[in-house]
Amino acid sequence: MIYLLHGGDVTKAREKLHSILGTLFSKRPDAFYFHITKEAIGDYALDELVHSQGLFEQKYIVVFDIAFEDKDAREEILSRLVELQESPHVFIFLEGKLDQKTLKKLDGRAERVFEFGEAPKKKEAFNIFSLTEALGRRSRKDLWTLYLRAKLADCAPEEVHGILFWQVKSMLLAIGAKDAEGAGLNPFVYRKALGFLKNYSREEVEKLSQQLVRLSHDARRGIHDFDVALERFILAI
Repeated sequence: MIYLLHGGDVTKAREKLHSILGTLFSKRPDAFYFHITKEAIGDYALDELVHSQGLFEQKYIVVFDIAFEDKDAREEILSRLVELQESPHVFIFLEGKLDQKTLKKLDGRAERVFEFGEAPKKKEAFNIFSLTEALGRRSRKDLWTLYLRAKLADCAPEEVHGILFWQVKSMLLAIGAKDAEGAGLNPFVYRKALGFLKNYSREEVEKLSQQLVRLSHDARRGIHDFDVALERFILAI
């Protein structure tokens, strides 16, 4: 008996493999289990796996894990699919993408075929602290671009607001302080804040702080949409 699990989403295929194995082990608790990877496939004789039986006619459950990447093993297995199909043992093939020729051969002999499409593309990680850099440099264009990227990365408006307010607060604390300890800031954060203060007057930083506080309060009260209000704030710096 042959099972085939294949496709681009190998993670999903492995999840299905574990499910199938759970069912098989419940039906055949005494079965011998072999898990054969491409690195270890040379240690096994296909003849023995197909035709041998353990004590008391115990059955085998054999998993070939991405074994087709070994060209010689693939050719031997494909040439003996009839024997695998008619064997009393269970053979499970877990593979990535297969060419049409290989897939056609297996599909014609497999008891069950499970195909798993492309793995979902991971979203590029977004560094939310990059927003503070653009705000500090007073680069409206960069801040706007980064805000759009933050939205694509599913950062909530509240999260963006929080990081912007943190930067403005750090700049306020740095004003007039003799050193990082006096400002109550990490030395790195303090130095960055001092650098950013070259782009703003004290009054402008205080105004930014007031705007961000009011923006949050008004959004909670339903006066405006948080996202839209943030956009207006960014375009006005």
